[in-house]
Amino acid sequence: MTAVFPPKRIVCLTEETVETLYLLGEEDRIVGVSGYAVRPPRVRKEKPRVAAFTSADVPKILTLEPDLVLAFSDLQAEIAADLIREGVAVYAFNQRDVAGILAMIRTLGALVGAAEKAEALAHGYEMRLDRMRKETALPERPRVYFEEWDDPMISGIGWVSELIAIAGGCDVFEALAGNKAAKDRIITPDDVIGAHPDIILGSWCGKKFRPEKLAARAGFDAIPAVRNGLLAEIKSPLILQPGPAALTDGLDAIRGIVARWHQGRR
Repeated sequence: MTAVFPPKRIVCLTEETVETLYLLGEEDRIVGVSGYAVRPPRVRKEKPRVAAFTSADVPKILTLEPDLVLAFSDLQAEIAADLIREGVAVYAFNQRDVAGILAMIRTLGALVGAAEKAEALAHGYEMRLDRMRKETALPERPRVYFEEWDDPMISGIGWVSELIAIAGGCDVFEALAGNKAAKDRIITPDDVIGAHPDIILGSWCGKKFRPEKLAARAGFDAIPAVRNGLLAEIKSPLILQPGPAALTDGLDAIRGIVARWHQGRR
């Protein structure tokens, strides 16, 4: 395939690059998306779905004749390899923290010839994050447990832990957040009970968070968050995709429940 710059036909295998291209006004370049792409809502009507997360319809992608395919992390390495063997240009992002999300926005802008728009978008998020840090710099900070999966129990990844801090909380498993692989963030019920979280946030990778199921776990009735009813779901598209959604609606959702904790202490 002949290289084209800026690419005119892009396939996005994850959600965050889709949302970023729409925010940059470059959505006309998108010819295929992940089935999990839901932001903005119109994407589900406008763009054909060609992939899940760890699987993709490679023949369908090839029929779209993409100039560029955007992937994410080692979890999509096999898909990327299959496409590369077919002569398709692939760019794989691997952002796992807030700085990485901002870098992804800037890099994607450069890839599509929209560097100035991407810089403005990323800078706007940086200013927003700085404002919230200042607004939430209070002496008391609730202890927060973020559960990414329920069986086995998995704590939050890097950018989630950072956003908890920006929203005014303290991630009780911050020491594990830098571990990229979910298997390296597996914890036990006793770990959570011993951490005494004031707030529990759940986002079970696409399935509905069941606070009553979590609260019924043995020994969890001793946890402050359970006793005070401070259990909340944050939808996966808002927090588990490392892109604009996490920096906006995801962060706001965390801040909202931190504010509830403060109100309860008055």
